Amino acid sequence: MNKIKISGYKTLVLVEDIGLLIIAIATIIAMSFEIGSMIQARVVTLADLLLLFIYLEVLAMVGIYLKSGKLPVRMPLYITIVALARYMILDMKNLDTLRMLGLAGAVFILTISILTIRYGHNVFPYSNTDDN
Repeated sequence: MNKIKISGYKTLVLVEDIGLLIIAIATIIAMSFEIGSMIQARVVTLADLLLLFIYLEVLAMVGIYLKSGKLPVRMPLYITIVALARYMILDMKNLDTLRMLGLAGAVFILTISILTIRYGHNVFPYSNTDDN
């Protein structure tokens, strides 16, 4: 039974690593296409830069996960904030006041969540046991 458990765990780790590799490759390909379209258009907009920043955050998240085996909850929250900011910048002319306030409120809530998580990690750190 223990042998099955160990081989099952190794299989899951392998599948996880393959999935992360696919995510990293797909992100690099998407970045390449975006850079290609910027070169072809001969213009770099703020929306392009924010999209590249999102791609870099995804790659950083994959790197952190591969290095530590843990995914900080803050990373997807950072990506979400940048994605909302990008959406607001791209669609600024079409957003009514209520939607703009809703998006700003969502960014504010995400920011408070990140601060709360960071505060919790500093005040109540995880123990170093393998049980957690």
